[in-house]
Amino acid sequence: MNRPMMSSHKCPSCGKQKIVTDESTGELFCSICGFVLNDKLEDTGAEWRSFAGDETNRSRAGAGTSLTMHDMGLSTIIGTANKDSTGKPLSASMKTSIERLRTWDSRTQAHSSADRNLRQALNEMDKLKDKLALADAVIEKAAYIYRKAMEKKLVRGRSIHGLVAACLYAACRNTETPRTLDDIAKGINIRRKDVARCYRLIYRELELKMPVVDPVKGVSRIASIAELSEKTKRKAISILDKAKKVGIVAGKDPMGIAAAALYLACISSGEVKSQKDISIASGVTEVTIRNRCAGLRKILN
Repeated sequence: MNRPMMSSHKCPSCGKQKIVTDESTGELFCSICGFVLNDKLEDTGAEWRSFAGDETNRSRAGAGTSLTMHDMGLSTIIGTANKDSTGKPLSASMKTSIERLRTWDSRTQAHSSADRNLRQALNEMDKLKDKLALADAVIEKAAYIYRKAMEKKLVRGRSIHGLVAACLYAACRNTETPRTLDDIAKGINIRRKDVARCYRLIYRELELKMPVVDPVKGVSRIASIAELSEKTKRKAISILDKAKKVGIVAGKDPMGIAAAALYLACISSGEVKSQKDISIASGVTEVTIRNRCAGLRKILN
């Protein structure tokens, strides 16, 4: 609420210097005798209003549009403030009616089955964002891919969870966020092969272009899970840089190569970590680590 401001003007009626400016009504009046000097003052304050009852929110418009909301954040809603246009509180009967209107307003936001499907899918993505510690850019990309899949009619007859997981995995690949198929499948609680099948479908139908995964991206993740030192991590990155120059990284599983480089770095830096520890941290088998180590050892020698 705007507070009245004191002015240095003199009242023409009583001669007192107690002139008050009320910004909410636009009046200039004397606080002693009540004489109104002007009732049509221009508001010189900030050009914003708060419609949600939150006076700290100084935005002139609402939230920005986003693909992660089913209506892109463009639809209007009935506010939570139980006041009428003049600022007076609503009566008990009117308050009940407005509550019912709010409920129906939220229910009718999604009209068709496609809208309801999109709403559910984007809610699932929002849950997985916190579960898998993903950035906003990854979720935005996943929402974009899901909307494209809906346009191509790939959603009908398929599991929402499967397609959401596939879109998230595709977004992680596209933004070079180190998340494996197993991580995504475990996060959304469905089988890995269901996620893989849906991913192959959207990759083929939407003609997605995926960058080649850099194994260096997975080094820090494995090192933090296995509790390895910074020295070992840096040594592993230098081993991978040498491997890239030789050209033995192409076509290999990036997590497998990263795990093998970390294991060799542990040996060279004297840090005691077994292949099993690295295997659990990276999610690849010990056999894979041994096979990749054989190739990397040739470079080091």
